[in-house]
Amino acid sequence: MTDTARTVGNVGIKDVAREAGVSVGTVSNVINQPDRVSPATLEHVRRVIARLGYVRSESARQLRAGRSRIMALLVLDMGNPFFVDIARGAERTARAAGLGVMVCNSDQNARDEADYLSLFAEQRVRGVLVTPADPSGANLREFRRHGIASVLVDRVAGDDTGCSVSVDDVAGGSLAIRHLAATGHRSFAYVSGPSHLQQIRDRRDGALLALAEAGLPASALRELPAERLDVASGRDAGARLLGLADRPTAVFCANDLLALGVLQSLYAAGVRVPEDMAIVGYDDIEFAAAATVPLTSVRQPALTLGAKAAELLLDETGERAADHRHEHVVLQPELVVRRSTLAGH
Repeated sequence: MTDTARTVGNVGIKDVAREAGVSVGTVSNVINQPDRVSPATLEHVRRVIARLGYVRSESARQLRAGRSRIMALLVLDMGNPFFVDIARGAERTARAAGLGVMVCNSDQNARDEADYLSLFAEQRVRGVLVTPADPSGANLREFRRHGIASVLVDRVAGDDTGCSVSVDDVAGGSLAIRHLAATGHRSFAYVSGPSHLQQIRDRRDGALLALAEAGLPASALRELPAERLDVASGRDAGARLLGLADRPTAVFCANDLLALGVLQSLYAAGVRVPEDMAIVGYDDIEFAAAATVPLTSVRQPALTLGAKAAELLLDETGERAADHRHEHVVLQPELVVRRSTLAGH
């Protein structure tokens, strides 16, 4: 079989050199340092590369260089547009630095998270951006033994083993209930999520602080836990909300997907929003503004979260890594008011 008949997977740099009639070093320079090759040779070797279908082994190159061009991003739920926006922010920053991003989904499952972290260690990625699913932190502690940098995303680091970028969720919960109280509500429900997630607890704490500010007792807020942070769990919570004997007049949901599910349940039951019940979500995903009743939501700067996390990882793994100091960046949320809390609008 001739060189030109080889399958793409079998073509190596020596095959290119033999076909082009040049040295392996010349082919290497064409690929990695083209400015060191004459224009005629550069064009000739590139034509041979294209004809043979040669693709360089990036893994081999990374082993020689000791540095990967891939950073990994592990999120809780890629079905949630909030995490999609985080990924977009991280990717923009990574691409500007000549890196790619491998995005994976733990599906809020600690075992899946452990499997992915093990895969990242095997692949020797540049570093990992992660929103942890394991409440104990054991998965990350095990991963850090490999000496690969990691940055927590949408979570505050509890120690100084790495950087973190998060949003002040206590402030976010306060924004939601403060707004509802200011529009006249005195009884509230909090549709929460998995209790091991710190964000869920922080948003509840913020809601309770706002109640105290308004002179209302903590009992004015009833929590309706949701198994997952998705629309189906929101519909289930909405059904439970409708079944309460003393139904609240306002509901604060731990994220927008839950809020959209609650809105669907209320709409199906003929409950008017916001006239009979007001709703506030969290994240301000694109669907919030496009809902049947546009949704008031606490906006998280998701793109900035992803971009800043990637910046911190690049700083920790870049040319000035020796000067890196771990940072814990806390961003501020903002309330975006729409018709789901304002009757007559």
